[in-house]
Amino acid sequence: MKYILFIVSLITSFNLFAQDILIKNIDVFDGKNEKLRKGVDVLIHENKVQKIAKNIQTDSCEVINGEGKTLIPGLIDAHWHTSYAYTPAEILFLNQGDMPEVAIRSMKGAEQTLLRGFTTVRDPGGNPFAVKKLIDSGEYPGHRILPSGPFMSQTTGHADHYCVLDEPRKSPGDMSYWERNMMAITADGVPEVRKVTREILKYGATQIKICTGGGVSSEYDPLEVMEYSMDEIKAVVEEAENYGTYVQSHVMIDKGIIAAVNAGVKSIEHGFFASDATLELMKEKGVWLSPQPFLEGDNSFADPNSQKKWLDVVDAVDNVYQKASKIGVKVSFGTDILFDGESAKNQGALLARLGNWYSPYEALRIATSGNAELLEMSGSRHPYQEGPLGVVQEGAYADMIIVDGNPLENLDLVADPENNFLMIMKDGVIYKNTMDQ
Repeated sequence: MKYILFIVSLITSFNLFAQDILIKNIDVFDGKNEKLRKGVDVLIHENKVQKIAKNIQTDSCEVINGEGKTLIPGLIDAHWHTSYAYTPAEILFLNQGDMPEVAIRSMKGAEQTLLRGFTTVRDPGGNPFAVKKLIDSGEYPGHRILPSGPFMSQTTGHADHYCVLDEPRKSPGDMSYWERNMMAITADGVPEVRKVTREILKYGATQIKICTGGGVSSEYDPLEVMEYSMDEIKAVVEEAENYGTYVQSHVMIDKGIIAAVNAGVKSIEHGFFASDATLELMKEKGVWLSPQPFLEGDNSFADPNSQKKWLDVVDAVDNVYQKASKIGVKVSFGTDILFDGESAKNQGALLARLGNWYSPYEALRIATSGNAELLEMSGSRHPYQEGPLGVVQEGAYADMIIVDGNPLENLDLVADPENNFLMIMKDGVIYKNTMDQ
């Protein structure tokens, strides 16, 4: 029996990379340089880019004619909640569903995300671990995932979804259903945040996500509050660094950002109300800013307090992008789309909005090699170590998109991936190919 299984395994592996792929005569944006490489051939062997040159000659490979098209790296979303993007809010907040439903919605959604050209995501909160396992094994289609596991806050913080009538809880062991299923978690005090950080890392997180300020959708924390003491933040940072990785923090307000940065946090999620001085501090310390180019119509909240917070955030978006661009902070691209599969379809449209503050080249660099640089901060916890992501170069993972047109001239092409992305490849496997249609 074991020999039969071995043979089946060999056949499966062979079929996955049955034939080299040669893309002929295509213009290449490599993810780093503004100037396209014009009319080159790109040879993909197994899951890597083997060669980029003019007039490559090779036997027995699948040939794709790329004339008049542009090849770009697979896109990276640095703030994509695999478990939350396609799961309606009532399932999570009103307990009208369970973890198996979340997993099914997430698995199906991961394929849709991939078919929008997003081949990799950094997942800053939730439980995508099983989804990641099945995608990485090749059993199901979907994007690469660098998971943070459950995002962590103090009681009254962004991850506190307990009813006030549930308090006081008798002990730290009194966990909610969603906490037990690693979707979000509360932890208080230095010993507890240390333990929970270790548990999340044990589960497979590639970085840790905490909350040091209020959130829009959460019930008990106004935007202006600071969450976690300096000692608690430093404890989480120390545990993450001991494990070879880093901490990202959900925070909007200036004092919460300052505390996080001074405690050693390396990525600020949102950061909409950062002052010039704080952005200068972030630049000095090499801390990343991960805002989202939201518009008012992207979200609405039945709760009037959350709706008010949402409008305050939207009003701050333009200002933070302008200041960050001027000061030169490292900026990543992420979308933070939540609770709605229809809204998830706007992922590419949010990338196109970066054109309000950046040139098409700058926007695409941010969403490819720039975001890949951010992901490298996970160090040895980074799950994809065989080659670089976010670039089209020899030795890189073969994650790439053929675009009908030149997005360096027209960034809006990325807003309509269904019509403008003719081929989508991840790990050397073609998941979409409409080149002949």
